[in-house]
Amino acid sequence: MLRWVRAWGLPHRGLGPPRLSFSGVPVAPSSSSGRGGAEPRPVPLSYKLLDGEAARPALVFLHGLFGCKTNFNSVAKALAQQTGRRVLTVDARNHGDSPHSSDMSYEAMSQDLQDLLPQLDLVPCVLIGHSMGGKTAMLLALQRPELVERLIAVDISPVETTSSSDFPTYMAAMRAIDIPDEVSRSCARKLADEQLSTVIQDMAVRQFLLTNLVEVDGRFVWRVNLDALAQHVDKIMAFPPQQESYPGPTLFLLGGNSQFVPPSHHSEIRRLFPRAQMQTVPNAGHWIHADRPQDFLAAIRGFLA
Repeated sequence: MLRWVRAWGLPHRGLGPPRLSFSGVPVAPSSSSGRGGAEPRPVPLSYKLLDGEAARPALVFLHGLFGCKTNFNSVAKALAQQTGRRVLTVDARNHGDSPHSSDMSYEAMSQDLQDLLPQLDLVPCVLIGHSMGGKTAMLLALQRPELVERLIAVDISPVETTSSSDFPTYMAAMRAIDIPDEVSRSCARKLADEQLSTVIQDMAVRQFLLTNLVEVDGRFVWRVNLDALAQHVDKIMAFPPQQESYPGPTLFLLGGNSQFVPPSHHSEIRRLFPRAQMQTVPNAGHWIHADRPQDFLAAIRGFLA
């Protein structure tokens, strides 16, 4: 029987849109983004941890841009049952129930995990990151390899991904949404979907983005910190330059229909992750865990074996 053994979360109250003040919002103090040798200040991340055998490395899932820890709910439960391991899902800063912060650098997101994982006695762990979460996972493994027993990067590489990403377009479309006050949730979602559809034709992408639409005091607003994401979109699409490699086992799990990791990225992958394996999931796009969940689970189990 699975049980939630630890859960920490902030309520949705006060998670206002960019045009509102942030009074009442969980906001982290400003910090360095890692330049000049100063370490970014960590924020207390929201997480859920499924119980399992403490003697084996836990599985830690990091979601992508606009995602949240619940993206991996079914995957986490299945792997906890199938492997007997502890499984942690985490909300990144400025996402889900984690605090908002003006710093959206990968250095800061790595520092958040360097703070959280030892607190939960989950190191070394198996780090599994999708997209933005994959870049955070890669940076953490490169910075603190002793914390990461093995690494899985899901449809992402340690190379700039701007050319294959529509995320800046998504941000602009989300910021332009206008929903009247005091409408029902179904009406708000319908209005937001209609407005997004003029820019984003893919209904699955719109439905994914709409998971961030929450009601606060009779108004519907975006739960993600769009101001911080838009301000740092270039950083999010890039990857911090690194010299040292990660010596542990690494799997790059790619979507067969995705263009996020072209062959031109492979040399940098091999340089930074010399033990890297590459595996492609047929008929999967960028969100492999949603498109082909059973293949996703099988790939993880195979890499753990």
